[in-house]
Formats: sequence, structure tokens, C-alpha cells
Amino acid sequence: MSQTATVAIDPHVHSEGSYDGREPVELLLEHVSEIDLDGIVVTDHDAIEESLRAAELAPEYGLLGIPGVEVSTSHGHLLAIGVETRPERGRPLAETVERIRDLGGVAVVPHPFQRSRHGVRKRNLTDCDAIEVYNSMVFTGYRNRRAKAFAAAREYPKVGASDAHILPNVGRAYTEIRIDLDAASLRPAAIDGRAVVEAMRAGATEIRGKRTPIHRSARQYAKGALRKATYLATSRMPVVPTVPASMSE
Repeated sequence: MSQTATVAIDPHVHSEGSYDGREPVELLLEHVSEIDLDGIVVTDHDAIEESLRAAELAPEYGLLGIPGVEVSTSHGHLLAIGVETRPERGRPLAETVERIRDLGGVAVVPHPFQRSRHGVRKRNLTDCDAIEVYNSMVFTGYRNRRAKAFAAAREYPKVGASDAHILPNVGRAYTEIRIDLDAASLRPAAIDGRAVVEAMRAGATEIRGKRTPIHRSARQYAKGALRKATYLATSRMPVVPTVPASMSE
């Protein structure tokens, strides 16, 4: 006899560990514990330290702890969900997908085909574990519809996410993940991040949520671009010795 449990996860959230983020992981976790989610995956740009810390702290907030990172491949951005080691940035997409799998994670292509956001182009998207078909930060529904059609045609699992860089946007879109439980040996309370990752890989997902209001999206983009420009500028100044981990090796 088996039963099914469903967990709600926002698998694409940025913290102050990203060059274009600002929120401490403690604040993110506190916020998520107060809304209708079971967890988030902190996926900072090419930096995993804050995500590992968030995954470790998550149970204290009654949440599932799942680490991850948004990797800059040579073909565009790629989410590595369920990994504890950051894959090397700048490598080809296919190579990075295999590396994520070797690390026990699931490789999810975020905001595909969106060149302004370093999305993977269609001609380069030949292998992955899932596709982000609903990103709440898009200004119109066209990009999401295109991603959904691509995933359906190629039978890729589908996920939805907020891509939040600021607290109010967390959970605007998320993924419900169905997990089969053996009633004789496993209770819903025993679900862990690994079970979530494997169910995501199997495509046991449903998309929930809605787009972030345009004025919020525009504000997030503007502030993120300013932070990125500031980091890039200061990293070239000899009087400023530090460079964010998400902008360096």
C-alpha cells in the first residue's frame, strides 16, 4: 500500500550571496515559514555558501532544506538543485548537466531562450533534467508559454519558480511536487530534500502561482543591474580588495 505526499517548493530564489541579491537567508526562511510553502532552494549566482547555510537552517523554521546554485555555463544559466558542491562555471551546458547529475542533483534550465537574462538558446538546449516553464519575473506570458511548449514537445519535467531577488517576490510562483510514500515504512514527516529532488527529476510536478506585478519586476531588475554594475566596477579598483563569490572563481 502506498500514499502520496505533496510539498510546495520555490526552487529559484536569490539571497545576499548573489551579486544582485540582498536578503539574508534567515530572513528568507522566516518569510517562507509564514506563507504556504514547504521550502525554497537558494540558487545564488555561482556561489553556494549561503544556500548550504540555508539548507542547514531550514529545519529550524519547519522547512525542507535543499541546497542549490545558479551556474553560469558557456551557453547560459543553469540551476543545480540538490547539490552541495558548486559546479565549475563557464563550462559547456551539456558538461555541466552531467556534472550536476554526478553530484546527485537535478539540472533545471531557468528562463530559457531569454537572451537578456542569459537564458539558454533553443539550439543549445539538447539535454537537461527539467525546464523552468513558469518564471514569475517575466513581463508578459510569451516567454513562459514558449518554454512550456518546448518542454512538452520534448517531454521534459516542468517547474515553476519566483526567481526572487527581494523578499516580497518569494513564492509568487512555485512548484508542487508529488512524492510516493510507502505507508508501511515511511511517514510524510520523513520526507527529505533528496526525495524532493528525485520526484522533480521524475516529473511529478505541478506549477502554481502567478506573475510578479510589472512594477515589482522592473524594480528588481533595475536594482539588480545597479548592484551588478557596482560590483563589476569596484572589483577592478585596487583599493577595493574583495569581489563577490558569485562574480569570481
